[in-house]
Amino acid sequence: MDLMFMGKNISKLKYTENDYILFQQKIYQQLEQLKEIIALPNFGDEPMKIGAELEMYLVDDNGEVSLSNQLLLDALKDEQFQPELNQYNLELNLSAFDQNGTPFTHLRNEILLKTTYLERVASQHNINVVPVGILPTLRKEHLNSQYMSDIARYHCLSKKLHQQRGENFKVNINGEEPVSVDFSDISAEGANTSFQVHLMVKPQRFKDIFNAAQITAPLVAAISANSGIFLGNRVWDETRITLFKQSLDIRLRDNMQWQEPTRVNFGHGWLRNGPWELFAEAVALYPPIIPEVFNENDSHKIPALDELSLHVGTIWPWHRPVFCNHGNGHIRIEFRAIPAGPTSLDMVANAAFAIGLAVGISENIDELIAKVPFRFAEYNFYRAAQHGLDAKILWPLKNKHHPKEAKIGEVIAALLPAAKAGLLSLGVETNEADYFLGIIEQRLNEGVTGAIWQKRTLKTLEQYTDKNTACQQLVQHYIKQSRSCQPVATWERSWT
Repeated sequence: MDLMFMGKNISKLKYTENDYILFQQKIYQQLEQLKEIIALPNFGDEPMKIGAELEMYLVDDNGEVSLSNQLLLDALKDEQFQPELNQYNLELNLSAFDQNGTPFTHLRNEILLKTTYLERVASQHNINVVPVGILPTLRKEHLNSQYMSDIARYHCLSKKLHQQRGENFKVNINGEEPVSVDFSDISAEGANTSFQVHLMVKPQRFKDIFNAAQITAPLVAAISANSGIFLGNRVWDETRITLFKQSLDIRLRDNMQWQEPTRVNFGHGWLRNGPWELFAEAVALYPPIIPEVFNENDSHKIPALDELSLHVGTIWPWHRPVFCNHGNGHIRIEFRAIPAGPTSLDMVANAAFAIGLAVGISENIDELIAKVPFRFAEYNFYRAAQHGLDAKILWPLKNKHHPKEAKIGEVIAALLPAAKAGLLSLGVETNEADYFLGIIEQRLNEGVTGAIWQKRTLKTLEQYTDKNTACQQLVQHYIKQSRSCQPVATWERSWT
């Protein structure tokens, strides 16, 4: 997950009360500035682009974590690669590509180019690269501050969140093999790796596309699920969703006088007017964690609003607004619920599906959200993360005026044409849309996601060996299949 604070470094680990007062004043000022910037007649008048960030695990030949991100960064000498929270994770920041034409092919080609280079360098040190939502061989001992990357912002964040909570973070996840464990810091958050997709949108379209992304997030979570195993146990299909929330939750329920919002959340309601609401909500509901004040030396004609961006970067909704001051400025939507892996084809297909759906149903979104209360959408999201393609969600079926329980696979199938229409409306070529949405349709027809493949393969392997060895074998099989660059729906299945 992204704990990079929009790429900003911090200068110290301790802050005074005056630092917090000054920072609070800055973000209130910048919130008003942002309102004025958004109102500028040419704000958002930029070429519309798509971008992404890919987080990956690093493992040895036995499939066990390798604390080697800094070693690889030194060898790679490529600024598109960055460290992540834990030393066994690495992030690849991909280029932004024009939305019209073949953006997803361009995105995939760059993933292949960069990861081929990464794997070549890594192999010289007996290191393997694994794009997976949660690594099956991960153990509790790997989730503590000793394994964190030596970067000030991570240690500062961990210390501050633990101070606010006042005790260990407790993680309880139900499933086929429930997990109940606690952690003394936030390093368990680093267990989650994702494929974060960025979509630039015109300001006047932001509200509708954002709401459409929210209401369709359950469909994306179910079809892209690739985080079925945590600490060797088969739990949710997209376990990242609940693990991320619990591993950063500073709330103590016994002490709450009101329902304080968690910093990892689905949202607080349908967006009513535009993106400024989301920034205002972030300032109003969440106290600053890291009150770093930056020097104002940006040469762009629009101010950078660094402190406001930093603050928003310490809140982790599943769809997040990202402000950029380059050119005429823009605000884009960051899709945060898509897991890493299993292959470049699968990830880019997930991105195409998520973006296509959000744009495709945005034209009629007001009618749809009138039928689906926000709490229904949130319920759907967590059910989809838990049960994947076996989930049932509340959805207004055809010719019905109120939501009914429906199989999520049937809803996905019914909305594939809308996803295609959404992509075409962005200027994506027909063959491009058909190719990547075809991967989603094949996955749906086969009933196999990355999570399903992992869970069933592990269950088969455990018939012949102990759990630890089975998890190692699973990761080794996964790496081999992932390197084939074939969609997960076509992978070899040991359970059939």
